[in-house]
Amino acid sequence: MTDKKRMVTIDDKQYDFDTLSDNAKTQLANIRITDAELRQLNTRIGITQTARIAYANALKAELEK
Repeated sequence: MTDKKRMVTIDDKQYDFDTLSDNAKTQLANIRITDAELRQLNTRIGITQTARIAYANALKAELEK
């Protein structure tokens, strides 16, 4: 039977997840949650920027009438 270690890379150094302290695991979880939130926010920013461009184009078309 082979034990497969869960490794985590932090600043180009690998750590065995199971040997991390509880505090380190908590901080790692916080980073993962924060990264997920940043991805969501970046998606929302992209959607909002696209909408703004559409509104600006609609305004330009209205003003050219």
